[in-house]
Amino acid sequence: MFSVQTQGISDEENESSLLELGRLVKTMGLEVVGTLTQRRPKPNTGTLLGAGKLKELAGYTGGTGIVEGFSRKSDDKDFDDIDEEILLDSLDESGEESSSDHGAQARFVIYDGEITTKQLQNLEEATGVEVLDRTGVILEIFSRHAKSREALIQVEIAKLVYLAPRIRASRIGGDRQGGSIGSKGAGETSHELDKRRIRDRISELRARLVDIHKEQNRRRSRRKENFQVSLVGYTNAGKSSLMRKLTGSDVLVEDKLFATLDTRVKSLYPESFPPVLVSDTVGFIKKLPHDLVASFQSTLDEALAASLLLFTVDASDPAFRSQLEVTQSVLKEIGGDTIPSRLILNKIDKLTAEELEGLQEEFPDGIFISAHNSEDVASLRKAILGFFQETMVEGSMVIPYAKGHILGQLRTRASITHESYDETGTDVTFKTFPETLTWLQKKMDETE
Repeated sequence: MFSVQTQGISDEENESSLLELGRLVKTMGLEVVGTLTQRRPKPNTGTLLGAGKLKELAGYTGGTGIVEGFSRKSDDKDFDDIDEEILLDSLDESGEESSSDHGAQARFVIYDGEITTKQLQNLEEATGVEVLDRTGVILEIFSRHAKSREALIQVEIAKLVYLAPRIRASRIGGDRQGGSIGSKGAGETSHELDKRRIRDRISELRARLVDIHKEQNRRRSRRKENFQVSLVGYTNAGKSSLMRKLTGSDVLVEDKLFATLDTRVKSLYPESFPPVLVSDTVGFIKKLPHDLVASFQSTLDEALAASLLLFTVDASDPAFRSQLEVTQSVLKEIGGDTIPSRLILNKIDKLTAEELEGLQEEFPDGIFISAHNSEDVASLRKAILGFFQETMVEGSMVIPYAKGHILGQLRTRASITHESYDETGTDVTFKTFPETLTWLQKKMDETE
């Protein structure tokens, strides 16, 4: 893996981004054998790295580090002179130091950013292996984790849009049917695709997606009468674990990035009044490809349909503040910043007492839980119900036995707190919403 650290990017931000890229790479099933970074005023337009660093990178792959026929501009030469020779210690899975001169040889080079077509060609020529950028890695993970028909279509659209300008660029693995990580999932090798066929395929997939979204909108419309809570947050923040505990469902829970790509909607369990639906959504991440955001619009629509958003963060992750900002920023772009929300700081079982106390002072309105603690989950459930019960009012009424059907309907629209019987009818005390009280009075005033 490598990155180019430009002006305006701090060492801490760069390190955090590379650590996250390492987790993405691990989710792909690969091992990081080396990490290289270079500080430059701006990336080299042809190769991202300067000539010296490019050769150093090629040392990990067995490449030449040379791009035939490529001449550096004078300003790139100046950049090499101020390079500062920053090389992060290369660590393998055991945490032991490795170098380009010994140890496992890299089969892929991954850049923490976006690569242009020309840069891709030059980097693959210099390193002799397949090169992926951050977007390509995320798309590959999405390809592997997509299960539903909708998710498969969404991922394929995003991947075809990504591959379109690159189908002739990659010089590595182009003749291998399904052999290239960067080309997996589109159904054909890069050399067999052309722009016209890609456009046709994207049009076909988008037409299918329109039909799926129509059905989703119909289902969403039927749920409008229910209160809905949507779990939103960074990938691997524990949303699926929380979903499982709150609803008693068997949603997939894995310690992987983007384990959940499909929106699931389940009832809060055990059921109570008012009934509440809980939805789990795809996780966010820094530099999430724009085409993926657009493709997963239905997931975002589910969040927009919610009555309450639960921003869920991994409180044990030092970078959770910036991760929260990413989630809030994406939702703000689509109008989700107007929806009431609560902050859930998950995984507090991984914190020390001092760390927990510090976060409680920093986030006094936050809800601190561990999804594995039943008491914490019960407390969160109570907080969710409390949010919706804030506008409820208490009422009491004697319902004649002749109008017993009204009592049956009231049980589905209110929480009965007391019930007694006498010769006139059923005396009930209940908590419900003002509109239900209006409905009940109207029913009682109707003549038989």
